[in-house]
Amino acid sequence: MAKNKPAAKPAAVPAVHPEIRPGQSVELLKELHILTRDGQLNQDSRRKLKQVYHLYQFIEPLLAEVLADTGDLSLADHGAGKSYLGFILYDLFLKDKPAGTLYGIETRAELVQRSRELAERLGFPRMRFLDVSVEESTRSEVLPEHFDVVTALHACNTATDDAIQFALAKDARFVVLVPCCQAEVASVMRQNKNASFGKTPLSEIWRHPLHTREFGSQLTNALRCLQLEAHGYQVTVTELVGWEHSMKNELIIAKRTGQPRKNAMQRIEAILDELNLAELRSRFAC
Repeated sequence: MAKNKPAAKPAAVPAVHPEIRPGQSVELLKELHILTRDGQLNQDSRRKLKQVYHLYQFIEPLLAEVLADTGDLSLADHGAGKSYLGFILYDLFLKDKPAGTLYGIETRAELVQRSRELAERLGFPRMRFLDVSVEESTRSEVLPEHFDVVTALHACNTATDDAIQFALAKDARFVVLVPCCQAEVASVMRQNKNASFGKTPLSEIWRHPLHTREFGSQLTNALRCLQLEAHGYQVTVTELVGWEHSMKNELIIAKRTGQPRKNAMQRIEAILDELNLAELRSRFAC
């Protein structure tokens, strides 16, 4: 009589990592490549996880404030890409709440479809994904007339400005930005460099190509902050994480107060004139 074969051992369950918060979706962390396919953390993923949790530490109080005040929450992740941030926010905050909807706005249809499939697979019913342009997103009937929170994580170049325009159009209560690859202002500075030398001695700040890039990036974010202040927002600028973790490190948080800074728009105009950047007036002085 043949002996019964021993029952197959169940697949090993990855050990719980102390770095991962209780209740967080392991499948989601794998999809975002924070965990490896076998549920492990490597050095790069630990760094990525630290950035995620640090950003969440800034955003969570804003979400809690809105939900406590209104009993509901609408959040738009603009220029969402793979909706990395949106999924993390839903998983850590909205998943166990009775209300609140998160919208991912992205122009690349294949990324939108991938996000829809992932949300369905994870059982995240209050996530919506739209394949629309910036102009369409501000007037789409599918989107709410107003948003409580607008985020943009590493939205490259002018995509951060698009998120700001969307937030202003939607009268957002909070705006959270981690800008990335601010090339437009530096490009205009580069094009106008010779004329700028005769206009202002400040052109020495961006005479060298490396300085053009670095100063252009800093100037871009300074103009964005002034623009938000001109529209009635109180702005805070801080580091996202230590420089050893990310060079894309600037975090801009804006809270609508309804009290515009009186001289903000005049400052924008003066800076653009002084630095020979008048052609950018339509982007920042509006």
